[in-house]
Amino acid sequence: MKDTFSTYHPVLNMLYFCGTIGVTMFVVHPVILAISFICAVAYSVVLKGWKKTVKFNLLFSLPMMIIVALINPMFNHYGVTIIGYLHNGNPFTLESCVYGLVMAVMLVCTLVWFSCYTVVMTSDKFIYLFGRIIPSLSLILSMTFRFVPNFKEQVQEVSNAQKSMGRDTSEGSVFARVKNSIRILSAVITWSLENAIDTSDSMKSRGYGLTGRTAYSNYVFEKRDVTALIYLAVMITYFLIGALLGKINYRYFPSMRGTDMSFYSTSIFISYIMICIMPIIIEIWEELKWRKLKSKI
Repeated sequence: MKDTFSTYHPVLNMLYFCGTIGVTMFVVHPVILAISFICAVAYSVVLKGWKKTVKFNLLFSLPMMIIVALINPMFNHYGVTIIGYLHNGNPFTLESCVYGLVMAVMLVCTLVWFSCYTVVMTSDKFIYLFGRIIPSLSLILSMTFRFVPNFKEQVQEVSNAQKSMGRDTSEGSVFARVKNSIRILSAVITWSLENAIDTSDSMKSRGYGLTGRTAYSNYVFEKRDVTALIYLAVMITYFLIGALLGKINYRYFPSMRGTDMSFYSTSIFISYIMICIMPIIIEIWEELKWRKLKSKI
């Protein structure tokens, strides 16, 4: 599923994800991470729907979040609020527990944002942005990003074919399951090798690597892109100025303490919200415009 923001210029798409993911990874303020998590999940729902978003978060992100949150207090013993002591005598502190949870949320937020990134930033957009700067690396990365979902789809197709032949990997003895899984893996690896040869022949026939070869692109910076770029640039600049001034600092050790809340610091949080929900705002705006046009028919 594609949203309206995905049809905007690749420069705008890349700037948006650099802003959201960059802030999520480097600003470990609990309010920022809470905003990032809620907005990332909301945008994922817009792109993929409820089922795929919940499936990803519950089956993959949530267990990882729990593991990271539990492991950190076992090795990090800093903090002044001691909850108890481990069997080896090391203290179990509240600060280390909270910091572990914060790191887990940051990891999950980053994964969800990147899952949205892979939907919006297609391989042709990536090549358009970096093809002339780093042509070889951009090609490799775009092929890698494309290979992962294709490999997953091929595994599902082969698995369904094997299942129709009575070779399901979820039934039978352990030996039979392993044998059927090996058959599927072997078929998919063979497919990937053949696909690599076909891709190589296709690139060669299209003149890849020849001197003077040009590339076609239909991306044009339109008026809506300029408006959205100005909006995003203003919000990111405002947020960065506030962050550099130390208005949203937060520490976890030795005790948890953040910058006192003020009107300015609150406005910085609001600016980050406006950055994160930008695609949702665009989607709502386009939907309202479409309904208005339909009402005039």
